[in-house]
Amino acid sequence: MSRYTSITDSDRRAMLETIGAGSLEEVFADIPAEVRLDRDLELPPGMSELEVTEHLSALATRNRSADEEVTFVGAGMYDHYVPALVDSITQRSEFLTPYTPYQPEISQGGLQVMFEFQTAVSELTGLPVANASLYEGPSSVASAGYLAKLENGRGKLVASRGLHPHSRETLSTYARGFGSRVEETPLDERGATDLEALAAAIDDDTSAVFLQQPNFLGTVEEIGPLVEAAKRTGALCVCAVDPLTLGILKPPGEYGVDVAVGEGQTLGNRLDFGGPSFGFYAAAERYLRKMPGRIAGETVDVDGKRGFVLTLQTREQHIRREKATHNICTSQALNALAGMVYLAWLGRRGIVELGELMARRTDYAREALGLEAINPGPVVREFAVRVPDLDRLMESAREDGVNPGYRLGQDYPEYPDGLLVAITERRTRADIDRLARHAAAVRDEVPA
Repeated sequence: MSRYTSITDSDRRAMLETIGAGSLEEVFADIPAEVRLDRDLELPPGMSELEVTEHLSALATRNRSADEEVTFVGAGMYDHYVPALVDSITQRSEFLTPYTPYQPEISQGGLQVMFEFQTAVSELTGLPVANASLYEGPSSVASAGYLAKLENGRGKLVASRGLHPHSRETLSTYARGFGSRVEETPLDERGATDLEALAAAIDDDTSAVFLQQPNFLGTVEEIGPLVEAAKRTGALCVCAVDPLTLGILKPPGEYGVDVAVGEGQTLGNRLDFGGPSFGFYAAAERYLRKMPGRIAGETVDVDGKRGFVLTLQTREQHIRREKATHNICTSQALNALAGMVYLAWLGRRGIVELGELMARRTDYAREALGLEAINPGPVVREFAVRVPDLDRLMESAREDGVNPGYRLGQDYPEYPDGLLVAITERRTRADIDRLARHAAAVRDEVPA
């Protein structure tokens, strides 16, 4: 228990004697009075280990996981089935316990994982180079903004309002650090990026344009014209993509997108109360040396045997700080491994079948709910609707063990009555019909 116990009075006296100070007040004498708290911290009394365990258990019981309810919440993180194979491989000690390999070529297994992961991401996105993962989706988006700044030195980033709100927020935060600004462009009446507004926002100072496919509302964007508008003045085009929709949607590389990024949680990673996931990042080959993170490569050793090397690492601890393009350290390598195992399990045909299944069930759900569509055009796994009495729907559905979706008003004030509904292979027709009964109650003002 000693490692959980704070220092004692005798510990304090010993430290003060060692540094030659008579009191804590003397240690802090140089700190101006106006910035001192001048009172004790508002901390409760200490607890025993037993009390702490019971307290944390009580807090945990207030949570409700996706396994305890039928959830239609998506908004970037989705309730997909994770096959047992993923845990079987990722929980092996050689993958579960390693830290950053400072002599990477010794860790051939870890390097091969990176290489295979990069290959999978490259094939998914239709772009020739990919890195070995980043922290999560929003930081991947923001890192693409920095790459654009390095590439052309321009000061403005244009982002569609269809880009995930967290990604837009992270991009704005990063941009301040490298001297850029972010300008948002609106969605049109179909819940898609307004092409005219986007084109009007792009000028000779635009460094990059940020899109999302499907966008945050679930709308399948007409990416081609948007990319053409982005490139009119030489700006880079960055597209955030949902990897599990790429089995049925055209990959961003085929549209001429320069950088494709995204959130990898859907690939073999559970929701875990918003816990760790990973981001992926792919680009055209010309941007290889400006990409963030690590890139593993394939080679042969002196005996002609296949081997792997850490080809590029743009981390500030490995190269001159001013040349670094990211602070990525341990990355999310274990989560990325789960993603790679999941993709191998799913296979080329499986990812197509899963995309088709989600599209069919999403179409069924939109029809079954019978609510006014915010984005009436094509969708794959998610759609937005207006709910006459959203509070009532949320309350009645939650009482029935159903989480009906994500309140759009949290991030889009223009949709105060908006609900974002997500479908995965875990949501059966019976689940959808269950939600539809509650939708009917608020739509037709009848008891559920």
